[in-house]
Amino acid sequence: MESRKVKNMMFALGADLCGIASVDRFSEAPKGYHPCDVLPECKSVISFACRFPAGTIHCSSPVPYTRVRNSITAKLDQMALDFCIEMEKIGIVCVPIPVNESQWDETTGRWRSVVSLKHAAQAAGLGTIGRHSLVITPEFGSMIWLGAVLCEQELEPDERKKSICDLCGRCVEICPVHALENSEMEQMTCWEYAFGDDQKTKSWNIHCHKCRDICPYHLGTENSWTE
Repeated sequence: MESRKVKNMMFALGADLCGIASVDRFSEAPKGYHPCDVLPECKSVISFACRFPAGTIHCSSPVPYTRVRNSITAKLDQMALDFCIEMEKIGIVCVPIPVNESQWDETTGRWRSVVSLKHAAQAAGLGTIGRHSLVITPEFGSMIWLGAVLCEQELEPDERKKSICDLCGRCVEICPVHALENSEMEQMTCWEYAFGDDQKTKSWNIHCHKCRDICPYHLGTENSWTE
């Protein structure tokens, strides 16, 4: 199947971006989290993304950002599932990677997706991972949410992009818990501060996304409008 047709299928399901990576681009994946550790016959990884409404980061309430995140997670999971079903109808085996489901990696002491969605996006040419550990795309900056599908068929890969992040350090400086001072983000420090129950409203919310907000490329390099 042609890569163009694969992408068009994903676009028809609602994706704003889609790219393809060959499985040999994942040689540095941690043991147990390589695409072939999930699907042994995997030959290609299809990465896709949906645009995340930028207005949510300007709200004084955390509710819009949190609810959009929850809704877009479900949307991406459904898109991946529908894509895999359609591909099986034409005899091509694909497997969806859950968007928001992590497991504990004892080797590194970190929570991980079974295949890193961020590294899949970078390998498939959607964008590049910035200093804040978020993927930055030319079209939408970091205002995207990611999904991925593993595929047993070899597909023509997309070219990888050059780094967009210029290491300005703004995200490091603004982090209220100093989670970005080392080369690898202090994952639990970030999560324990950013996510959790609001004692006043008795609801779970995402309280912090300052590193995303402060990035000069949070809207991308091709987007002309600014706040």
